[in-house]
Amino acid sequence: MNGTPHDASTPDPVAVVGSGPTGLLLAGDLATAGVPVTVLEKRHHDISNLTRAFVVHARTLEQFDARGLADELEAVGRPLDRLRLYGRLTLTLDTLPSRFNHVLVIPQYEVEKVLERRAVEAGARFRYETEVTGLAQDPDGVTVEVRTPTGAAETLRASYVVGADGMRSTVRSAVGLPFPGRSVIRSVVLADVRLAEQPETVLTFNAVGDAFALVAPFGDGYYRVIGWHRGREVPDDAPLGLDEVREITRLALGRDFGMHDARWMSRFHSDERQAPAYRVGRVFLAGDAAHVHTPAGGQGLNTGLQDAANLSWKLAQVVHGRADDALLDTYQAERHPVGRTVLRSSGGIVRFAMAKSPGMLALRAAGATFLHHVAPARRRVLGQITGIGYSYPAPRGAHRLTGLRVPDVRLAGGRRLHEALRGGRFVLITARDADGDRGGAREGRLAVERWASDRRTVLLVRPDGYAAWAADDADPAVIEAALAAHVG
Repeated sequence: MNGTPHDASTPDPVAVVGSGPTGLLLAGDLATAGVPVTVLEKRHHDISNLTRAFVVHARTLEQFDARGLADELEAVGRPLDRLRLYGRLTLTLDTLPSRFNHVLVIPQYEVEKVLERRAVEAGARFRYETEVTGLAQDPDGVTVEVRTPTGAAETLRASYVVGADGMRSTVRSAVGLPFPGRSVIRSVVLADVRLAEQPETVLTFNAVGDAFALVAPFGDGYYRVIGWHRGREVPDDAPLGLDEVREITRLALGRDFGMHDARWMSRFHSDERQAPAYRVGRVFLAGDAAHVHTPAGGQGLNTGLQDAANLSWKLAQVVHGRADDALLDTYQAERHPVGRTVLRSSGGIVRFAMAKSPGMLALRAAGATFLHHVAPARRRVLGQITGIGYSYPAPRGAHRLTGLRVPDVRLAGGRRLHEALRGGRFVLITARDADGDRGGAREGRLAVERWASDRRTVLLVRPDGYAAWAADDADPAVIEAALAAHVG
């Protein structure tokens, strides 16, 4: 899998640093689009079962569906149609305007397996046990310094570099970006255990005044238990025994489910941090390298994957010469505000879960009652947590649909939008009785479809499933101008 030694005189268009879910999706998208890409990973080639994330939300499942991967993951994971955040606040998901009106409880390593296979099959090149130690950029590209599996120093060239190398990102440090923020929760305990009693729900969570706990299944007989106790804030390297995990779980959930045979235990702390910029010249940040936040709401993995989906098609357009470099600036403009919102929403959830003072408890109860009775507010919260509620800024005077997420609409001939998007293509949807095929020289990167209904709106959908352009009525010349501007 390490491949042959890289010829530093022949740069790859893109080097991705980090082979977590964000880096894997990005590499797979680029390779599918015909962009040579190298993934640099300091770990050896092994997808660990010591997983971090367990929840895949609706918008991420839609992105997987647009890549032909969702059904495979759905067959492995377990759907959950409601999210219990704390106390009496339970959000039901069956009314989500998505084919995936649930969250999928699935270990992160199962997601990584599917994404890695796709990237390899598409032609992405992987170099494991290859640690990035620094980089320098110039007007023509980026020189990346690495340490090879033998310990030797080497350099390679790339036109662009994406740092998807986690919270302690070497790429972020190399371009001089700070990572401001702070620790929100300290001394969270984690244990992967077997249970004598199976929980009644797929995902079990509760918070009381002094503790919270979560239990999630791996699917192999083990469960992940995460807990926190207000009175047990000790250093991350303090010894941890299973009795302490049991005690915290009993306090938060009322019982410990007979946990035994721990295969891994640790303490960790949870930070809220965000880089001020996601782009510095030819270098980009994505996923945890760009933003980290509390695990509340299960939004971390999903936000990083949305970063990758947003950036990949833009890099492909620029590398192939179909768009100006300025297109890459929209990655910052579109994704940085989303990252900031996720920090606020996940932080708010965990602060309410940790509430102890009478004032905070009263505010939490009032908020839960408000969300229970006010449907628009509930939809907005669900839109943020599941990702389907986000949209991107549109130019002044643009059609009202521009920048919005486009649902998996039905198309003529029984096709769905997500099927038409596969292969990283733009999709132009026209009236059912429209004449001609406007694919032309853009065949392979533009699919021309027709509405299954009598709708007249002409809609151009970006490869990441958001509306690039729309018009309620447009002649062929106007449509062609839009295609030239967006598809190239």
